[in-house]
Amino acid sequence: QVQLVESGGGLVQPGGSLRLSCEASRSNLRIRTMGWYRQAPGKQRELVAIITSGGTTDYADAVKGRFTLSRGNAENTVYLQMNSLKPEDTAIYYCNAAYALGASWGRGTQVTVSS
Repeated sequence: QVQLVESGGGLVQPGGSLRLSCEASRSNLRIRTMGWYRQAPGKQRELVAIITSGGTTDYADAVKGRFTLSRGNAENTVYLQMNSLKPEDTAIYYCNAAYALGASWGRGTQVTVSS
């Protein structure tokens, strides 16, 4: 099992920026993808951005051009840079790591975009 620790959420005004971090514990499991999902009140959890072990990224249409997912020097850490935030980006953001035997989720970090 891979443990995920998230950080970086908070309250920001519309148009502002936040950076989320997610660190996966060391494991013998080979992580295939890492990414971020979000869940707003009353809505289903949805994919925000994902990065493969080869470095390929993919984004939800709603965040393309505003969010950037990157990997740290250690391959077990990913960062989600969120710019030009909108009120509709308000949600709990969850880190996810997928590997051959399943997937792990972080506990989630709240992002609130409000004036």
